[in-house]
Amino acid sequence: MNASNGFDRWHAEAAQLDAEDPLGHLRAEFAIPKHHDGTDEIYLVGNSLGAQPLRARAAVVAELDDWSNDGVRGHFTPPTPWVSYHELLVDGMAGLVGAMPSEVTLMNALTVNLHLLLISFYEPTPERHKILIEEHAFPSDHFAVESQIRQRGYDPATSLITVPPRPGSELLDVDDIEAAIAEHGDSLATVLLPGVQYYTGQVLPIRRITNAAHAVGARMGWDLAHAAGNVPLSLHDDGVDFAAWCTYKYLNSGPGGVAGAYVHERHHDDQSLNKLLGWWGTNGATRFEMANDFDPIPTVDSWHISNGAVLTLAALRGALEVFDLAGGIEPLRAKSRLQLDLMDRMLAAEFGGRVRSITPTPFDERGCQYALEIVDPDADGRAVFEHLEAHGVGCDWRYPNVIRVAPVPLYNSFGDIAEFGRRLNAALDAS
Repeated sequence: MNASNGFDRWHAEAAQLDAEDPLGHLRAEFAIPKHHDGTDEIYLVGNSLGAQPLRARAAVVAELDDWSNDGVRGHFTPPTPWVSYHELLVDGMAGLVGAMPSEVTLMNALTVNLHLLLISFYEPTPERHKILIEEHAFPSDHFAVESQIRQRGYDPATSLITVPPRPGSELLDVDDIEAAIAEHGDSLATVLLPGVQYYTGQVLPIRRITNAAHAVGARMGWDLAHAAGNVPLSLHDDGVDFAAWCTYKYLNSGPGGVAGAYVHERHHDDQSLNKLLGWWGTNGATRFEMANDFDPIPTVDSWHISNGAVLTLAALRGALEVFDLAGGIEPLRAKSRLQLDLMDRMLAAEFGGRVRSITPTPFDERGCQYALEIVDPDADGRAVFEHLEAHGVGCDWRYPNVIRVAPVPLYNSFGDIAEFGRRLNAALDAS
């Protein structure tokens, strides 16, 4: 990498950190996207789509080979019979989200899973019919909640409660969330919030908010799209009722990869819960007797509708193996702390008055994503983003003036961070 524009010192520090990094070897487990000149991108957009693990490719090819060799028999052929393939992933996924294996399954896509879980955990009555979300929820979550309210015969104008950031801030105030839960407590059925807010990268305190929802008799669900594989989670111990997440961001399962779902074990035997039923949710031992009596699996798998998409499950299986090589989420989080410290200091020293991070500063309130607002009055934010993309930096743009970048500890080096600084500086000058 060519250090210029006064960024030599950041490259020197990054080189030392990379030399001391016990997880640096994991970068070789990934195919880093290429710039048009054939060099590796500074790929900082894992918050949108993770880089490809080489083990994901190998796992998919293995199942393609089984398909070509075994055909339909592959559903039952060892060592990875397709009929139960998702079970191979449960232990690894449960460890990353802090759940019991019986509480976690892999199926469908994120919003599909939210719909399936809301059918069970949003049970409105005339007295208790409201759902609380954040005002700037990811649009898909907002749409899902609105449609669930309408499907039950209620009106979002009166049944949907949204909590905004305070004036002048982009961040949610946890006191405001708790106050809204308490204010609507008697009429509140369900709360659905993000573990990590997609725009700002803010981490919300799951246990604290879950306890607040339960205190008023509401159920608590979490969208963990930007949290799973990014920050430590403890869904079981935190008492979360339900959660869902995609796996193609920090879990690196590939575009449109299979999603995850969680239901706390206290709900598994509750036959009073509304639930959409499918063949894959009934007892596997008798499933192929083709009876029409639903015998629910006594785990979260009773929420399964259909057999798993094996090729996407295989990609995720390969991706999860890399987390095993890392020793789980805690060593990655320790590396992320060092990476964020380097980035914070570089931003403060080099970009004051030009770039402002709207992501929280305290470590326990952030994951690895930055939301960088271009505030330089002489720079056009969109032009800065386009210059970065044209010069080999993978990042993304969010209206009106924010560039999101995420140094992912699995595959981003400290050198990536220093080089990003150099290229950001050049992009600001060019715009």
